[in-house]
Amino acid sequence: MQVHSSTVQDATVLRCDGRLTMVAAPALKSAIDEVVESGGTHVVIDLSETSFVDSSGLGALVAGLKRTRQAGGDLRIAEPQEQVRMVLALTNLDRILQPFDRLEDAVHGW
Repeated sequence: MQVHSSTVQDATVLRCDGRLTMVAAPALKSAIDEVVESGGTHVVIDLSETSFVDSSGLGALVAGLKRTRQAGGDLRIAEPQEQVRMVLALTNLDRILQPFDRLEDAVHGW
C-alpha cells in the first residue's frame, strides 16, 4: 500500500492505494503522526483506492482518530469501497468513523 498526501482547503488528505492490512497499517499511522506533528489537525483518509481493510487497518484508523482529536482536530474517511464499508458496519466503527461518499464533502464543515 502507498499513502499519498495532499492538501485540500484546511485538510490534509491521505489517499491509501492498495490493501490496508497489518503490513501497511504502520505506514498510515506514521503518515497521520507526521501530519499532526507538523501542526495539521484536520485529516481526511481517502479510501477510494483501498480495496481491502483488516483489523490492523481499522486499528490504524482508530489510532489516527484518537491522535487527531488529542491535537484538537478530527479525522474523517472518504469514499470507502464496498468491502471497507461492510467491515466498518460489521464492527460498528461506522458510528465513530462515519464515511463520506465524496471527498469534497469530507473536507468541508469542520
